Amino acid sequence: MEQSKKESKYIRAKERVDELKKFYANVWSYIMVISALALINYLTNEFRYMWFLWAAFGWGIGIIFHAVGTFNLNPFFGKKWEERKIKELMEDDEKTKKWK
Repeated sequence: MEQSKKESKYIRAKERVDELKKFYANVWSYIMVISALALINYLTNEFRYMWFLWAAFGWGIGIIFHAVGTFNLNPFFGKKWEERKIKELMEDDEKTKKWK
């Protein structure tokens, strides 16, 4: 029993590390690509029209949503909400079984 708990903790920790690695890789790619686009924009038209900001804005929104998922920043449907809802549903299930 103790061994299976350790294994499940290890698996959850490994999944968490993989999730963090994906997020940081996404941020690093964002920084590199947007920097390259800004440089291309600068070299081609000297910032008269900063078109690279459209890509930065779009991808930035994606990074924000990725961060919300990775760091459990969602105030409405986060881990605490999940745990409360699971307990609530389990209690409701127990109550209905008693009445049947």
